[in-house]
Amino acid sequence: MRLFLLHPAGLKDTLALLSLSTIGVLVLPTAPAAQAKSYPLESAAGLRLHNVTAEPVVLQGKKGLRVTHSEEALRRLQSMTPDEQARFAQLAAIDGLQFSNGIIDAEIAGAPAPGAGEGARGFVGIAFRLQDDLTTYDAFYLRPTNGRADDQERRNHAVQYISHPDWSWSRLRKETPSQYESYVDLMPGVWTKIRIEVRGERARLYVHDQEQPTLIVNGLKTGPQAKGAVALWIDRGTVAHFRNLKVDASFRNDSK
Repeated sequence: MRLFLLHPAGLKDTLALLSLSTIGVLVLPTAPAAQAKSYPLESAAGLRLHNVTAEPVVLQGKKGLRVTHSEEALRRLQSMTPDEQARFAQLAAIDGLQFSNGIIDAEIAGAPAPGAGEGARGFVGIAFRLQDDLTTYDAFYLRPTNGRADDQERRNHAVQYISHPDWSWSRLRKETPSQYESYVDLMPGVWTKIRIEVRGERARLYVHDQEQPTLIVNGLKTGPQAKGAVALWIDRGTVAHFRNLKVDASFRNDSK
């Protein structure tokens, strides 16, 4: 057996390197816990239904969840004024999920319900920062029948941002025309990929995996620090479908 002796200077350097290595191990940051969550939406389990019903179905060969108005909601809507109807929340909130900043991905489809009025557009979208009252939230939604309408003005209203209860689409359109709406190619009853990115008081809506956002909001009405649930959102006269919801809340608010 051979023994190797280190020169005192070499021994000193070796000990120094070992010490630095130990310190490095101690101060290395631990990997952040995964915060992305996936919801296939193949059943209504884990959803808090508010004025809607939800059931698993297959649309265009893909499993998802069909969301429509509850019978009670339809009765209540009939006795409301148009302004009250515009503020009437119809959604399915994800239980146990709190969201402030991050990314929401989903596949959604909307079409007018059988017998719906002329103003039905297949309204379908995602609400976020939803409060416990189930009426206070921000949302992006689609008007699928507007995407290929022969009227250019209708096309320009294909997607919409709202912030209930105070900032309905009608108020936003009246006070800030075209600022919270935009055009994108849409078809009713067809799966459509959307992505919502939220940072503080800024939000972006992406449609069809496009690199550039379809709609930009630089002043979310809930403010930069709001937090709440994520929900599947519909409006009156709609049969909506949702699948493959993913929520990633792993990045912080970097707004200034």
